[in-house]
Amino acid sequence: MLRRYLAKRLLVATPSLLIASLIVFTLPRLIPGDVVVLMLAEKAYAKDLEELRAKLGLDRPLPVQYLEWLGRVARGDLGDSLWTKRPVLEEIGQRLPVTFELATFGLAFALMIAVPVGVISAVRQDTVRDYVARSLAILGLSVPAFWLATLLIVLPAIWWGWRPVTGFVEFSRDPVGHLTQLLLPALILGIATGAALMRLTRGMLLEVLRQDYTAWAKGLAEPIIPVVTLLGTQLPQIIGGTVIIETVFGLPGMSRFLFDAINQRDYPVIQGVNLVVVSLIVLVNLGVDALYAVLDPRIRY
Repeated sequence: MLRRYLAKRLLVATPSLLIASLIVFTLPRLIPGDVVVLMLAEKAYAKDLEELRAKLGLDRPLPVQYLEWLGRVARGDLGDSLWTKRPVLEEIGQRLPVTFELATFGLAFALMIAVPVGVISAVRQDTVRDYVARSLAILGLSVPAFWLATLLIVLPAIWWGWRPVTGFVEFSRDPVGHLTQLLLPALILGIATGAALMRLTRGMLLEVLRQDYTAWAKGLAEPIIPVVTLLGTQLPQIIGGTVIIETVFGLPGMSRFLFDAINQRDYPVIQGVNLVVVSLIVLVNLGVDALYAVLDPRIRY
């Protein structure tokens, strides 16, 4: 029954991926600027522009380009970068582990913040602890990640002469340094998600606490499900936040790679990175649906 349920969810996700692929292919071409002009710089004569555009395959109609790109994607080929000439899939494979580590640590910090603070806030409702926790949650949702990251870099350097590690340390060269450099960026990344989860955890736990003792005998599956739902929907926010965090802290992740590709109008890279991100989000949502069936078997039907 569970397999049939997941198969149906996967069938529903397929049209979403096709629509997402069309959007992913179209939006980069709406960015102002011409990649061919950027590549030729001052030597942008009309004849040279036409030759390079034909060489890159950008002179054909967009529907033709889209169908050709979609056919290559179906074979596992995301194309080559217009600038480095390297396969996009290879470039993503080198940078994805950094983004994955950062997002994982950020999610871990979010849970470490949300669960204990949400429980304390619910158990000590309308006390000073509750008011402080709720105020901090609102502050965490309101403060932009880039502003907080800038403060945590600049202020300690001014006051104490200390600044966090910027750049990137390979795990094979220095495992401790590699993990240490991700702690502060991940904490900043997890604050907003932790604040949202904390508010939901508090609200769901208050509903349970207000029920009679028979509700406790059923376990906490009902309140956990909304938390799991929000946790799944927070993934795009976490991945989106890595763009700023990786740029500020100099981490060579996939999000920073995307940021550089947008500046260079590198269409294959923009398309490939966005398609990978969309696919990961769809897979995570499928995982959340599967977790629903474990937490509440009634959902399988």
